[in-house]
Amino acid sequence: MRVLLTGHQGYLGTVMAPVLSAAGHEVTGLDSGLFADCVLGPPPTDPPGLAADLRDVPAEALRGFDAVIHLAALSNDPLGSLAPELTYDINHHASVRLARLARDAGVRRFLYASTCSVYGASGGDELVTEDAPLRPLTPYAESKVRVEDELVKLADADFTPVFLRNATAFGFSPRLRADIVLNNLVGHAHLAGEIKVLSDGTPWRPLVHVLDIAEAFAAALTAPREVVHARAFNVGGEQNNVTVAEIAATVAEAVPGASVTITGETGADPRSYRVDFSRLRAALPAAEARRTVKDGAIELIDAYRRHGLTREAFERRFTRLARLADRQAEGTVNAELRPS
Repeated sequence: MRVLLTGHQGYLGTVMAPVLSAAGHEVTGLDSGLFADCVLGPPPTDPPGLAADLRDVPAEALRGFDAVIHLAALSNDPLGSLAPELTYDINHHASVRLARLARDAGVRRFLYASTCSVYGASGGDELVTEDAPLRPLTPYAESKVRVEDELVKLADADFTPVFLRNATAFGFSPRLRADIVLNNLVGHAHLAGEIKVLSDGTPWRPLVHVLDIAEAFAAALTAPREVVHARAFNVGGEQNNVTVAEIAATVAEAVPGASVTITGETGADPRSYRVDFSRLRAALPAAEARRTVKDGAIELIDAYRRHGLTREAFERRFTRLARLADRQAEGTVNAELRPS
């Protein structure tokens, strides 16, 4: 299958591209390169790709592909809240435009990287299923809900959108992100010997390893149309529904000598929810998440030590907000977050 993978030079795309290639697919990337140089360890080998901003993708770029896997986005809540108008421009409008171009070019399957953040503050003790009310609390999550709504309208007999609502990712990628919870806490444990939790530690978070996400997308890519057509799937596993305090304790086990401090200075985070992943297991058994938070913590501390993670790189190069600020100061990214 010929697959266009947007965001192939990002944290997740760098892991997903080789998984798709190993499954026998012909992968072409599309990325603006904002974070292409955010590499820890040996540089990854990227598939052939088109250097383009998502907002500027030409129609001809979509021709000849069987499927599009759309990962490219401003990719976390703090970044989205910093520039909400750009978040909607890139994550919402440009994503829907890409889908329309894909449909018009004869692409038959469109896998969209959504997020479990669409559930917001779910409340109660029940696990959240794909049919639960969507209560996005941030521009990032709101943009994902809007795209899902519009992609449903584009679905027809020849065009199958699929919504993969990823839990919060963790795990090592050659293009590291240090601003997601497990990766961040392991970094603090490694560099400072302290695991500091600014909330009260009680919020629930569903987590999922980057490789489990990649394998879920690979399974959805070739699943029978009637199984996935215009459907949402939570991506992750119930064993990784954990509180922030539990994440911190797991990191302390993986990094002996690191202390845990729960300051509570930011109070209780309203983004708290536990997620049900049974639909994914039933529809796509090969996509069952297998890697635990403990597995990820051990993997990360090993990689940080092996590749010599420094505090400067951790705080600047591998943190999205800081990296964009540095690139803007360097003059290599403009105010609209286009490379210049």
